[in-house]
Amino acid sequence: MMDLIIKNAQLSNRKHLVNLSIKDGVIKSIDEVENHDLDTAPTKTVYDAQGNFVCSGFYESHIHLDKACILDRCSVEDGDLEEAVNETGKAKEAFTEIDVFTRASRVIEMAIKKGTVGLRTFVETDEKTQLRSFEAIKKVRGKYAFAIDIEICAFAQDGLTDSPETYALLQQALSQGADLVGGCPYKDDNPHQHIDMIFDLAQQFNVNVDFHLDFDLDHEDSSIPKLVEETIKRNYQGRVSIGHVTKLSAMDKAQRFEMAALLKFANITLTVLPATDIFLNGRDYDALIPRGMVNANELSEMGINTTIASNNILNAFTPYGDASLIRMATMYANLAQLAKDTEIADVFAMISKNPAKLLSHHIEIEIGATASLVVLEAKDAVEAIRTTAQALAGFKNGKQTFCNQAAFICFD
Repeated sequence: MMDLIIKNAQLSNRKHLVNLSIKDGVIKSIDEVENHDLDTAPTKTVYDAQGNFVCSGFYESHIHLDKACILDRCSVEDGDLEEAVNETGKAKEAFTEIDVFTRASRVIEMAIKKGTVGLRTFVETDEKTQLRSFEAIKKVRGKYAFAIDIEICAFAQDGLTDSPETYALLQQALSQGADLVGGCPYKDDNPHQHIDMIFDLAQQFNVNVDFHLDFDLDHEDSSIPKLVEETIKRNYQGRVSIGHVTKLSAMDKAQRFEMAALLKFANITLTVLPATDIFLNGRDYDALIPRGMVNANELSEMGINTTIASNNILNAFTPYGDASLIRMATMYANLAQLAKDTEIADVFAMISKNPAKLLSHHIEIEIGATASLVVLEAKDAVEAIRTTAQALAGFKNGKQTFCNQAAFICFD
């Protein structure tokens, strides 16, 4: 007897609808509907996908759960990066463990209901928050493990080179369950030393690294060459990722390709954060305001692993959001002026296959694979992006984690 059958499912690599038979959290068979008699296949539960697209779900590669949903505590007047950092810094001093737990849980539940099955969150560990936010996010990770895998990045947002306490707190977090370490060189008086210190921590604990990098529209003084140098020197190829990097959008094609070649050489993943990147950048322009967002498709064509992520939800960095990666991907595709099916398919990969690779998750829907699946109200990945498709249901290890009823028209 099967534990679950998901019937009438449309998979990306199948022409005809299939039934997925699941036992002990594993996919046991994938049968075309016309060749599969459900009456002779006893099962505990049957879910009818009704011809909708079934995929492995979405992976959020860059989000800040600890400072989400604090818009009511911040003043947003100028709308720039400096104000966002300052307002959030003031709010952080009052963060308590229960406060962070409550707000982070709200966002995680948003994400689960939107089809997110894996997530990397940055957690600021410094003099202002100590380890309060870190302890809260660990509890969130445990509470929602039934539906989503959460990776915690101990993060130095407000500088490191002149703060031995922050360095010690990062060490504490890494020794107490943090999965990787992250830095923010552009907020440090000594960006190069900041990069060195983050790599030192990564090597000490044998963890990956993730940097917020080059978050402005000045095409000069990129930290990419230094980052690549350290990545190669420390043999960290494939273990480094970066977010924002909006400088790339301000570079001419030759300079941009030169930087991209370095990223490819060091096998560094780049994450684009559309909602934040376009909200904070270009505030000093009064006409033809630049998007301030990297064209990830261009980099992907060069062989760089690229992802799209949310960054912040309802705070001074991003004063809106619902944790929907489909919405973020559609927004990105619109801003990047993409139209071809092949381009849109690449965008879908940037919230599924590509970040799954970054988070070391296997996502192929095949016999013997873990039955972690999401049903989308679309016929395929391209339509899902074009229509900002709703996630209808999710399953982790063969157990249903959420359900959204499809809307329908009520006729008289």
